[in-house]
Amino acid sequence: MAGIDAFLVHLDVERRLSPHTVEAYGHDLAMLAEWAVGRSLDPADLDRDALDQFLREVRGGGRSARSVARLVSCLRSFFRFLVRRGHRPDSPMDDVRAPRAMRALPRVLTMAEVDALLAAPDVSTPRGLRDRAMIELLYATGLRVSELIGTRPADLNLAEGLMTTMGKGRKERLIPMGDEAVRWLVAYAEGGRPALLRQRSSPRLFVNARGGTALTRVGFWKVLKAYARPLGFAERLSPHVLRHSFATHLLEHGADLRAIQMMLGHADLSTTQIYTHIQDARLRTLYDRSHPRP
Repeated sequence: MAGIDAFLVHLDVERRLSPHTVEAYGHDLAMLAEWAVGRSLDPADLDRDALDQFLREVRGGGRSARSVARLVSCLRSFFRFLVRRGHRPDSPMDDVRAPRAMRALPRVLTMAEVDALLAAPDVSTPRGLRDRAMIELLYATGLRVSELIGTRPADLNLAEGLMTTMGKGRKERLIPMGDEAVRWLVAYAEGGRPALLRQRSSPRLFVNARGGTALTRVGFWKVLKAYARPLGFAERLSPHVLRHSFATHLLEHGADLRAIQMMLGHADLSTTQIYTHIQDARLRTLYDRSHPRP
């Protein structure tokens, strides 16, 4: 279809959208073209009634609200493009609203899974001490992975159980650490880090087992996956899942939501409120499982 082809070229050349986005729009418009041709219609000439019918059939086919919302956005852009190019007088999509996509709840680990993960490193080795200290610190503070690997020894006040970190927007925040995290950080600082550095120096707290260079995001990801794989939840685990687990477990044990917001470094409390939805979902599951008349 000439109109569709011209629109995809426009997205690629003039708007310079990513190849993935152009491909997704192309897929959606090919679906529209197939539907229109099957009814002896030109997709560029479809009116509001026809498009409503098309969208109803797509929704009825089981596509998620998020997927349908993307389709509506694609069609809106396509018909506005046709109007700008003079192919039709107006757009039938201007007042079509996309369905609201439900925000997916963050994945979290259970307390038992966290305990198993923390116990996985072999702490009789310098590398195991490092890994135990990293995972303890991540779960104790809810750091982002970039904040974790960027931590410097001077950022820790082990005597007071506090640390500072530089988050998004170059905003510094102060975060408390639990006694267990402090204990393993002390063990790593005394017996793990010097052995990994081998008399070299590094501005970073956590260093590679080979060469003493700073640990990277990918490096930490691999460390985490390696420990989770034998435990059976590697597919559900990422550094951010530990961050979500930190916040969720704090909330479950009575922590104030605004205090959690400050520790996570969220600019807006509404971002932190997603963890209350996890609580609501767990409460519903518990009710359904336990009540004699669910």
